[in-house]
Amino acid sequence: MIVVVDERELVKDGYTSLFGREGIPSTGFDPREFSEWVSTAAEGDIAAVEAFLIGQGQQVLELPRAIRDRTAAPVIAVSDQPSLEATLALFDCGVDDVVRKPVHPREILARAAAIRRRLKAISNYTDIGPIRVFADGRDPEINGSVFALPRRERRILEYLIANRGRRVTKTQIFNAIYGIFDEEVEENVVESHISKLRKKLRKKLGFDPVDSKRFLGYCIDWS
Repeated sequence: MIVVVDERELVKDGYTSLFGREGIPSTGFDPREFSEWVSTAAEGDIAAVEAFLIGQGQQVLELPRAIRDRTAAPVIAVSDQPSLEATLALFDCGVDDVVRKPVHPREILARAAAIRRRLKAISNYTDIGPIRVFADGRDPEINGSVFALPRRERRILEYLIANRGRRVTKTQIFNAIYGIFDEEVEENVVESHISKLRKKLRKKLGFDPVDSKRFLGYCIDWS
């Protein structure tokens, strides 16, 4: 999920709409509301955020520090001012990158993925057993062959592998895939996506690598 922070309603609504067209859940905050939310939100909600997009507002220069207290997710600033001083001020306050308007949401997603790769200091893929998932939106691979999946199932597999060895709940998966503020989709849809994903994994691997326990959630691991 992408969190957009800007005091202008039109800007917030515009970006959330654009990310929605790309199939990426997002939500918008006024800077004052966001400051309170980021300091009090549950760990699961914070973990669902893939990147923060910071725009205009009186408190925006204070926000990157507050974000860093909770998460290492990329912080990207969108600057309306074509000046070196404004850009340096944004970097000085702790943002990871600065982009100028207009900017396409795909560029923002690509920059966020690049920042995550640098922060992790690893390659753009993660292996677990014969499964390889990528950080750039490509379909995963199993034993070197492309394992094509619908977008939701692919993102669930990526989330399970990112949390490998740790059990995650249906709510955590839903928040990561649909966004923590999506009220138009029922949380139980996650069970359908996971069921389809597990059937495909079982057919490809000969067994189901996803362990599920009622009330505790799901886990993928290779011992």
